[in-house]
Amino acid sequence: MIRPYVFSPFVVGLIGILHLFNLPSAQAQDGVTQRSFVEMPFVTIRNRTGDSDPEDFFGDERGTEFSGWCDVRQTKVPALSSIAEAAPFRIPWEFMTVTGIREAPLGDIYSELENANTTRAPILYTHGYNIGFEKGCRRAISLQDNANLQDGFLWFSWPSDGVLTNYMRDETDLFWSAPSLADAIANMSERFAPQKINVTGHSLGGRGVALSLYIMAAQHPEVKLENVVLLAPDMDFETFNRILPAIRDIAMRITIYTTVDDRALDLSESLHGYPRLGQSGNPVEILQGVEVIDVSELPTDSASGHLYHLYGELVGKDLDQLLNQGLGAAARENLKQLGHNHWSLQEND
Repeated sequence: MIRPYVFSPFVVGLIGILHLFNLPSAQAQDGVTQRSFVEMPFVTIRNRTGDSDPEDFFGDERGTEFSGWCDVRQTKVPALSSIAEAAPFRIPWEFMTVTGIREAPLGDIYSELENANTTRAPILYTHGYNIGFEKGCRRAISLQDNANLQDGFLWFSWPSDGVLTNYMRDETDLFWSAPSLADAIANMSERFAPQKINVTGHSLGGRGVALSLYIMAAQHPEVKLENVVLLAPDMDFETFNRILPAIRDIAMRITIYTTVDDRALDLSESLHGYPRLGQSGNPVEILQGVEVIDVSELPTDSASGHLYHLYGELVGKDLDQLLNQGLGAAARENLKQLGHNHWSLQEND
């Protein structure tokens, strides 16, 4: 397994400067920057602050339901792409700025999703801990780009503080948000029936998805989902196994991504005292009706090892095959079977 190198910011900057002297001219690369604009449809239960600044339009307090579009400007710097490809660590070469928030009724959002140029089921995605609204919007677009999920995508934002030290507060707000997330899934499922929808969550958001589906099993047993995807889920492994039978009745396919190098989940295990669902090494063979994808053999694409869904190219391709093509693990590329429900995602030899 390839391990990342760790460099100080000074060394990173120095390497970048040295490489810049050897890069082709900006004219040869069709300009220094390339700008595009992206609309991210959202539904949130954060408070509206009254601030007109897009970065502070929604806060970290609990609120009522709002929906609309988050407008983002993407700026790509081709001159940095050569550095990014050569470096043994991740160097961003594209940057995003939230330029506006446009509120609209949820029905308008659904109408846009219905008109999306895609043959797959629409996707509802929710973020994890330490994610403010502005950061969450950018992260949702990164997931879209990495997994080729541009059309038919809706982002659900719960009131995470976006503060690294506020994990326990975020965890409490996640529990508070679970019934609202369950309602959002049920409403979206009803709107798009008989077509089924996909639901995915990252980290603490993965726990929120699991808890929401458990609520739905009692309140909306008629709902049937196509895919439930839990990315690096920050949830107690044994608790998930106990509620799995109810969740399994709702989803046609449940996929969980794990890794051994997830430092964020290692810290969560230390805090909670029990292994997390997104960590490798759990007895996943007991998870009936679930496909587990271990990404431990891939290069680590972030310092935390927790963001492979955003920056891992092969993870993005695997999600593309899963969500866009509807392929189970046995039919997807680059997966080596480890057990009856367990696969390792690996680079081609």
